[in-house]
Amino acid sequence: MNVLRGIKWRYPLIALLAVAAVAVSTLRPQLVTAVTAKKPGATERIKQDPPPALFTDAEIAAIGKAADAQRTKADALFAEWRRTHGTARDDKAFSAWAAKQVPAPPSAKERATELRADQQLAKTRTAAGRKAATWLELHGKKDIWQVYLHDRRELIPAARGKAEKAELKAALKLAKTISDQLAAKDRQPAPFVLDPSLRPDKHIQPGAKGPYSYPSRHATRSAAAVTLLSVLSPHRAADYEWMRAEVLYSRLYMAGHVTSDLTAGTLLGDLIGDYELTVGGR
Repeated sequence: MNVLRGIKWRYPLIALLAVAAVAVSTLRPQLVTAVTAKKPGATERIKQDPPPALFTDAEIAAIGKAADAQRTKADALFAEWRRTHGTARDDKAFSAWAAKQVPAPPSAKERATELRADQQLAKTRTAAGRKAATWLELHGKKDIWQVYLHDRRELIPAARGKAEKAELKAALKLAKTISDQLAAKDRQPAPFVLDPSLRPDKHIQPGAKGPYSYPSRHATRSAAAVTLLSVLSPHRAADYEWMRAEVLYSRLYMAGHVTSDLTAGTLLGDLIGDYELTVGGR
């Protein structure tokens, strides 16, 4: 009898809860939207847009070597910062100091020579090359580096992985902040602004001054990420450096930058990577 009584009262309760659920979904549809409209993370974005065939090792070799050369310079410069400031975090002071370490933009004559190199490279573009460059431009600022770190986090304790995620996020944010400030100060027009025929899809208006490209935001973020990740996973450093060269070459290929934009950004990013490693106790 007790069992039958339990069965009898459960069904009306379930019906009542169902009605209440419908009422809540009707009155508060934004709750449903908030759940279903969650922004995908870096891993999901790359799953949805997997990489095409990228550039060959021969194509990226020169810019890769130029980027590698910034490492020694950055380490020597950062040693000066560390001697003066120690290991405490001071983003404001570091940002001001790091900006001063970036070389002045090249002369108009030097930039014209670099522009000619971009113009020659543009003549060699292919459909496959454009596809690779587009993918690298889209995902090369943050997604690629976040996915590399995600792979590493699968193999380490959760608390450590969380800390490293915060370090990478801080490095990428600082890279954007400082490179944007320098670009606004130095006001060096991107190659496709100097020669709109390089990127007719950009629809640059006659007399336009920006966007500005010195130093490269892609290069700064990539270098900061590579410097950090290479210490966290030294056996994968060559992979990270290869991907950085891919990202940098894509910016030359589609005339987003000239070489000095990229080397200046790499130097700045290396400094930022060193800073994040130091304040993180590494």
